[in-house]
This record gives sequence, C-alpha cells and structure tokens, in this order.
Amino acid sequence: MKLWEKGIPTDKKTDIFTVGNDRELDLVLAEYDVIGSMAHAKMLGKTGLLNDQEVNELLTALQEILADIKAGNFVIEDSFEDVHSKVEYLLTEKVGDAGKKIHTARSRNDQVLTDVHLYLKAELTTIKQQVKELFDLLMAMANQYQNILLPGYTHLQVAMPSSFGMWFSAYAESLIDDVVMLNAALTVTDQNPLGSAAGYGSSFPIDRIFTTNELGFATLKYNSVAAQMSRGKTEKTTAFALASVAGTLSKLAMDICLYLSQNFNFISLPQHLTTGSSIMPHKKNPDIFELIRGKCNKIQALPYELTLITNNLPSGYHREFQLLKEGLFPALQTLKSCLEMAHYSIKEIKVNNNILNDKKYDYLFTVDALNELVAQGIPFRDAYKIVGEQVENGTFISSKATKHTHEGSINNLCLEEIIQKMKKVVE
Repeated sequence: MKLWEKGIPTDKKTDIFTVGNDRELDLVLAEYDVIGSMAHAKMLGKTGLLNDQEVNELLTALQEILADIKAGNFVIEDSFEDVHSKVEYLLTEKVGDAGKKIHTARSRNDQVLTDVHLYLKAELTTIKQQVKELFDLLMAMANQYQNILLPGYTHLQVAMPSSFGMWFSAYAESLIDDVVMLNAALTVTDQNPLGSAAGYGSSFPIDRIFTTNELGFATLKYNSVAAQMSRGKTEKTTAFALASVAGTLSKLAMDICLYLSQNFNFISLPQHLTTGSSIMPHKKNPDIFELIRGKCNKIQALPYELTLITNNLPSGYHREFQLLKEGLFPALQTLKSCLEMAHYSIKEIKVNNNILNDKKYDYLFTVDALNELVAQGIPFRDAYKIVGEQVENGTFISSKATKHTHEGSINNLCLEEIIQKMKKVVE
C-alpha cells in the first residue's frame, strides 16, 4: 500500500530501490507517528474537519495501535511502503471512512518531519541524562582520587604533575560542553513542523498552535517552507551534538587503553571487563574501550555524511532526505550503548597509588623547582637555565611535592564549581 497510489501499478524494481530499508528504520518512528496522528485527529475535530464520533473512533483505534507498538507486535510488511501507510491502513481497517480522513490537511512530508522531531527529542533527552550520569560518576571518582598524583604528558613526553582528580574531572567538565551541544540540538528539534503539509501549508483552516501544545513542542516552526527546510538541518544539528559527546568518549577511551597498558600501569580493570588472547595466556585486552573509541570515531564522521547528502539541495522536499535515517538512527543507539558501557566499566577502575615512585617521573617537577627559584628572586630565564643544567648533569633532585593553588590546578580542582556549572546547563 502506498499513500500516493492512484490505481496505476508501479514497477517492482523501482519499489525496491526507492523504499530501501525504510520499513526497518521506520519501526522506531511508529510510536511517534501514532502520537502525531492523535494530535492531528484532535485538531481536525477542533476545527470541524472531523465530527466528534470520528475523532473518538480514531483516537480509540490509535491507542490500540500504540499498545501493539509498545508490546512489540507492530510490523511493517513488504506490502507497505512506510510506517505512515501501515498506520493509515490499520486505521481504515478498524474505523472505515474515518481512517481515510486522517490525512486531511497533512502530507507525508510534515508527517515524517513530526515523527523525526519527536523521536530525536526523546533520544537526545535520554542521551543528555546518560551524559549527566557519566559526569556524576567521573566527579565522584575525581573526589575520591583527587590527591593521587599522575604524570601529565605533552607530545607523549613526561611533562608536569597531574592527578587522578584532575584527570577524571577534566573529562567531566568536558562533558558540560557536550551538554551545551545537546541543548542546542534539542532547541532546534523542539519545534513543531506539523501543518506545513508538503511544504507550502494547506487551504484548510487548521490550528497549528493546538498541535504544538498537544505534542509538547516548545514552539511552532511557523513558516511552512522553513518547516520543510528543517529536514536535514535537524538531523545534521543532532549529528554534531552526538559527535561532540563521541569526541569526549573517544579521547577518554584512548587514555584508558593507554593507562591500562603494562608500559604505563596507571590503572587496572577487573578481569570480567577485559578479554583474552587465543594464544597468549597473560593478555587482558581493553576491548570495551577500544570499541568505544572506534564506534565514537565513526559517529564523529556522521555530520559530514549528512552534510554531503544535503548540502546542494534547494528548498522543498527531496527523496535524498530518506537516506538521513540510515546513518543517524543507528548512531543514536550506538552512542547510548557507548555511554552505558563507559559508565559500567569506569566505575570499576582501580588506580595505582604509587606511580611516581618510578624515577623516570622525577622530571615532572622541574617546572615546580624552577618556580621556587623564581619565588626566591631569581629571574625566570636564569632559573630555567639552572634547572636545565641540573637535568643535563644528573644533579636535579625532585621534591615530588606540589603547591598549585590557582583555580583548576592539582591542589584546587574546584570540583564543586564544576558540579554547579553542569547543573546550570542541565537545567
């Protein structure tokens, strides 16, 4: 069944090519398609385009369909082009002519737009909550391990002293930036496109403010053409937000893989969070974090994929928009699983309390020693040369003590300030 069929047979090859994997992808939109149809039916009743009996019949039937979807009993067979045609078929089967009237003042264009906006809004809200949960965990671990020193690196060379408190809270504060990006995507998504029809509105006296409130959107996408132009822009904005979170997770996963290696030995994981080798009995591989790294790197390519699909399209609807779902929908699920596994695994990390006992880390404190000389009145450049000569001739002695007092330094992490910062952007 196709909503645009006029009784003329269509070519099977054309069907296969144009439908693609839409039926499978549309399953995640089914719940939102029904919710959008409920709001649309109520609006049609409010404006007199449907009578009360028709509205009640439609709402009852849509509730039944929604229950089937939530129970996992809803399928889109090959005889249907998409979720919209299947839902309309079921409605017509259940309530007759009223089902045929549901599409009044609506196009598949604004119907799928509404579905996607509702779906992305729900998914972004879930991801935002997962990011907050990971933030809370990292901050708790930063507090727990704030006084345990850790080598800091530049150019992958031993540089200056850091700490586990600084390391954990650095990634936590970075997640705040990611929430800002998620908030931006939510703002773009939280606009109602329903009623824009095929992109140029309708001659029916519909009430778009009513459906905006009914569907819980923050505002209406007023201009009908602008509503249609949000197809692609909404997905791309969401993809950039996902990529922001993925970038933070990927870097964190890389640090963990590095720090778990025997050459570093800064942290350890219990055996049930690692994998082994088929020939090397000693191996404990960080596969979880390697996969988080790889999956998140793949997500970071998504904004550019969506950009290339949409960047030269004029205003109005184009069939390429169908392709946006192929990359975006799986990426949402992938990022959620990466956030879940990151939280599940990071809480099991054990830190090495005695890393700096190794003499190769003595040079971490050359800058601190230099600064002590400057504090005694020696010009900075002269102090730099003095410490440099000590390093060269092997006479440098490390105090292995830190006196960093400024905001955000080892001994003044400002953990409470970071917590309040996240609280503000989450709210």
